Amino acid sequence: MRGLRLGYRVQIKFWRYELKLAHPWMISSGVGKGATHVFPVAIVQLTASDGTTGLGESAPSKRYKETAAGGIEFFEKVNARKLSFDDVAGSMKYVEGIAPGNIAAKSAINAALVDGAARKAGKAVHEFLGLGFKEKHHVTSFSIGIDQPEVIHKKVLEAAQYPVLKLKVGGPDDRENFKALREAAPKKWVRVDANEGWTTKEQALEMVEWLATDGFVQFVEQPMPANTDPKDLAWLKSRSPLPLFGDESFHTARDVAQCVECFHGVNLKFCKSGGISNGYEALAAARKAGLKTMIGCMIETSILISAAAHLAELTDYLDIDGNLLITNDPYLGVTAEQGLLSFAHAPEKTGLRVRAR
Repeated sequence: MRGLRLGYRVQIKFWRYELKLAHPWMISSGVGKGATHVFPVAIVQLTASDGTTGLGESAPSKRYKETAAGGIEFFEKVNARKLSFDDVAGSMKYVEGIAPGNIAAKSAINAALVDGAARKAGKAVHEFLGLGFKEKHHVTSFSIGIDQPEVIHKKVLEAAQYPVLKLKVGGPDDRENFKALREAAPKKWVRVDANEGWTTKEQALEMVEWLATDGFVQFVEQPMPANTDPKDLAWLKSRSPLPLFGDESFHTARDVAQCVECFHGVNLKFCKSGGISNGYEALAAARKAGLKTMIGCMIETSILISAAAHLAELTDYLDIDGNLLITNDPYLGVTAEQGLLSFAHAPEKTGLRVRAR
């Protein structure tokens, strides 16, 4: 284990962990480059002198040129003397100034601070933030990565317990893959995620119009690249027969005004927002502006998936299945049997309600 440092208020530990995927994973940016079999993350643990602990996780995205190794390097720069569960905002002000970027690593520190602060207050994170949580009410979709049609068919059958699927598209076989999904699940609700994979507004509109004929597609995520001219995204929004959600186009509350022009909804991920605190702010701002909201995820352990579940009340949709796609989750937290989120069997009552296995 690397990185033990002593501070007046807390100790900080951090280590790398490799998540093993149940199936090879590919999205549009990986087409032609090969599928991912292992996803490295970095875990951070803060421990106060009174024994209170907080857990966080850096699940970086190559899309933003971040890695687990980079997360470790960032944690090594953190001075534990400047962190406190009693002052999450002040602690994060310090963390933000350590180095630019490193959003996933900063998200991990924030999650650990919020976890510890809630534990110290004797509350679950959602209660600490003034939110509720309804047992077995919030539904997560289950994601199917880009693959060969026959493999898509097999994956969909294996995901029979989940009432909503999310299909990754943006490759040359989109139509064949969607057909394979429908052969395995003829009437199941589906969300489609292009991950910036359609390059022109005309191509995107053609694909969205085709998907709309299915009758059971809920919405389409990030049909075009985030750096697309906003006028083209607005053009697509005005013509789309399906709701469009911004993902790579939406990071923090600062992006809300632009997203209102270009999308019907937004997808928040902690690796983009910088953590629970910024995520709460971004979701609240998006809802106030009239956007539909959802929380998504990377390939993650139950640390970040549970963190997302605590914000479920701020969302219309959830896609927090990263821990369901791996075979070696080292933590226990929220569960998603039949796609329904539950903390009923969580090993902890306070904080993120997460504990190591």
